[in-house]
Amino acid sequence: MSHRILVVDDEPDITALVAYHLAKAGYRVSTASGGREALRAAREERPDLVVLDLMLPEMSGYDVLAELRRLEETRDVGVILLTARRDEPDRIRGLSLGADDYLTKPFSPAELTLRVQAVLRRLGSPAVQAGSTLVVEDIAIDRAARRVVIAGEELPLTATEYKLLLTLVERRGRAQSRPQLLDEVWDAQPDIQTRTVDMHVQRLRSKLGATGDLIETVRGFGYRFKAQDRRGSTT
Repeated sequence: MSHRILVVDDEPDITALVAYHLAKAGYRVSTASGGREALRAAREERPDLVVLDLMLPEMSGYDVLAELRRLEETRDVGVILLTARRDEPDRIRGLSLGADDYLTKPFSPAELTLRVQAVLRRLGSPAVQAGSTLVVEDIAIDRAARRVVIAGEELPLTATEYKLLLTLVERRGRAQSRPQLLDEVWDAQPDIQTRTVDMHVQRLRSKLGATGDLIETVRGFGYRFKAQDRRGSTT
């Protein structure tokens, strides 16, 4: 069964353009023109991904994104922001709220389709052996179920945050450059900047709480997850 995509934009021409190209690519597409309508559709239809405009009537796309991430039934949905806002603070705010990607208008429908495919790949479950759980300190990563538990409580991570954490933990003790992380987590998409890595690491550290200190900044290079020595401590 093909993935379901919810397109949210108050400009009918943009909505029709995006919906046409995504349907042509084989996706099941539904649309919404306002924030409250989008939230209702997301709860009822359970899309795999939302293409979300920021400038919406009733409530902003930022508010819609924050609510999607707050609600248990929609917190794992992929979100690509589609907006005419080009300033870095707007991108940073969107990424800080949990967006998986950000594309500015005017845009190439072909590029949008590729970005949708990339986010859906990150959402998809990898072929791993059932029960393959990776444990570091208080963090338990169930790679089969794509769940992260810290100190006994499940952590609400987006698909991108999960992929970023898993990549760092699997390569713990080894510094990962920002370009390396862009290639591994974001598939080296065009226009994705290293600032995107920084914002996702910042958000991930915040969710991890005190354990977030295990993600070290390697000045001028990237990030490293502290390795454990044989006694179970970190180095």
